[in-house]
Amino acid sequence: MVNEKKQFIYVLKLVPSLLNLNNWTEKEEEIVGRHFAKLQELLKEGKLVLAGKTSGMDEKTFGIVILEVESEEEALAIMKNDPSVAEGIMEAELFPYNVALIRK
Repeated sequence: MVNEKKQFIYVLKLVPSLLNLNNWTEKEEEIVGRHFAKLQELLKEGKLVLAGKTSGMDEKTFGIVILEVESEEEALAIMKNDPSVAEGIMEAELFPYNVALIRK
């Protein structure tokens, strides 16, 4: 029996204090850099389907990461170990997800 991969989406939101750009320091910039590097690594591993964020910088701004992995446990571990989540500058919530259509 073949173990089909499952898709998940996690939604990221900055902690409220970081919606004000004046509150950003080199530390937050460095964390976001590691967050982006981790997403690039997941892409190379074939686990990342898509990642991006909405425009703007307010309470409605959010990012998404769509994963294709073996299990919900793996997706949850990836989300919790995302540097932006692990270091507390973003909050995240995981959902089972199914990509219905995708442009090739």
